Amino acid sequence: MAGPIRHPIPLDSLTAYLRKNVPEINLPLTIQQFGYGQSNPTYLLTSSGTGAKYVLRKKPPGKLLSKTAHQVEREYKVLKALSEAAQDLPIPKVYCLCEDADVVGSAFYIMEFLDGRIFEDPALPGVTVEERTAMWKSAVATLASLHKIRPEEYAALKSFGKPSGFYGRQIQTLSAIEAAQAVTKDVATGIEVGKIPRFNEAMKFFSATQPRDRSTVIHGDYKIDNLVFHKTEPRVIGILDWELSTIGHPLSDVSNLLSPYQLALEAGASVMSGETKDFIPGATPGLPSRQQAIEWYGQASGWNILPSEMYWGDAFGFCRNSVITQGITARVARRQASSAKAGTYAERTPKLVALAWKYASNYYHIYDL
Repeated sequence: MAGPIRHPIPLDSLTAYLRKNVPEINLPLTIQQFGYGQSNPTYLLTSSGTGAKYVLRKKPPGKLLSKTAHQVEREYKVLKALSEAAQDLPIPKVYCLCEDADVVGSAFYIMEFLDGRIFEDPALPGVTVEERTAMWKSAVATLASLHKIRPEEYAALKSFGKPSGFYGRQIQTLSAIEAAQAVTKDVATGIEVGKIPRFNEAMKFFSATQPRDRSTVIHGDYKIDNLVFHKTEPRVIGILDWELSTIGHPLSDVSNLLSPYQLALEAGASVMSGETKDFIPGATPGLPSRQQAIEWYGQASGWNILPSEMYWGDAFGFCRNSVITQGITARVARRQASSAKAGTYAERTPKLVALAWKYASNYYHIYDL
């Protein structure tokens, strides 16, 4: 999945930094860039001498739209803290964090390369029926293990977020990000990205109907294509992309992981990830039902999620993802997009908002509002 470099890195400068600060990394290195990664450019570093592999994650080049996005520093610190607090949690080892933009043009960190399988399609194509079931169960159980970590018990984790009020803060943050992205102009045409339809109205709904507060360590973007599975065994060996991790409500991670089930039932099934034509709940062999996955999570975490909570979480998740796709469109406009597929996301934003309102309507129906 690594290939041509779209955002160049000064290899001589990087090598000099590593030689001085990270002697355990084998030099010299060759560099390739991964095709995935919508937010932060991600590179495969390979030792020319030993063949050892590492992964470098950096902020995009140029002035950034949001102070809350592209937080590779936070990602490094979360991984470092979790490696000490939860040694059984499958996360990559981190080697260094460099906040000096003069080295490669922006802040970066380097982590262990996990030699396993990454699936863009949550249907997990190419595996057996039994493996598909086991891999989804492993994904759910791994999430539950993360949510069982008590941040108040570890000094290194306490600083990653406040112990309550997660969704209220999310509403404020998303509102600010959406407004900034909306006025972003294309560097060539001068055309603004534009506001998300009915976004402000949606934020008012979420403010008035928040679920019962809960708090734990959350990943922030937990989904199948942010997991690394063992090369031959049906189990998770790594969780990637931690820049949105914080102390927050576990419902946000659960809704994000299970969103393909709702997307598969809608006309625009591929509004967030790659093609998911094989992800057919009730028909794809070995794919657990959404309710089965929720029950697995409840058994592993000790929290049984109510249907009303799931509807609310789904609606909020779709609206949040509309801000993410709007942000990708804004980075395309500023020529800062990392992924090779970034230009396909503009049309997905209104579809996600439409789904948010559909699931918000389900919530209203439950409470006869």
